[in-house]
Amino acid sequence: MGRFELKYEEWLLQQINQEVNHRRRELLEKGLGHGTVEFLRHIWFPAVGNFDHLYPEWEVRDFNSGYRYVDLAYMPGGGVKGGFEIQGYGSHARDLEVKRFKDLCWRHSLLALNEWIFLPVAYPSIKEEPWRCQQLVLAFVGKFVSMHVPAYLSAFEAEAVRFARRLLRPFAPSELAGHLRVTDRHARRILYALVDYDQLVVASGKQRHRTFSLRQD
Repeated sequence: MGRFELKYEEWLLQQINQEVNHRRRELLEKGLGHGTVEFLRHIWFPAVGNFDHLYPEWEVRDFNSGYRYVDLAYMPGGGVKGGFEIQGYGSHARDLEVKRFKDLCWRHSLLALNEWIFLPVAYPSIKEEPWRCQQLVLAFVGKFVSMHVPAYLSAFEAEAVRFARRLLRPFAPSELAGHLRVTDRHARRILYALVDYDQLVVASGKQRHRTFSLRQD
């Protein structure tokens, strides 16, 4: 049994044992859906490395006094609420019925009004674009907490890595300079150091580096 399987089983058992809500407990005891497990296996765990503050099949109330369940809720404290829902291609796109489509839109709208940051993830993207999904997760988590960065980085270098994770696209030194409130020259020195540390790569420009992005491992 690999590290993911061990951590996953430990986390899910803990969720079941700590749950007092019988509706959610029954859902957890049935096991998580295939898409959710694949998301955790290939996207969340490789990107984040743990299941801290992550709650599967999280129950929320809607405006009609009904119950809905978020595939994965992320609540690191401070009243912030984030969520993921894995959208299978067959049921959510190709063969989507009008009633189900309307309900899905209502679901997302009600969560947004209740101050959730909610991200739907297409199941095919988990298989076909794992690195892109992992960067989405890092950017998502980065909105709530400071993600781990190597201890040898300076404060400015560490924040530059977090900036790159949140941005999810190549960026120019001037953008980092504005974020850090330093000169363009200082920002370039930080970026070159991060390239040397294999944290970033040059995304465009050969004679004069124009944009930088996260390294794709």
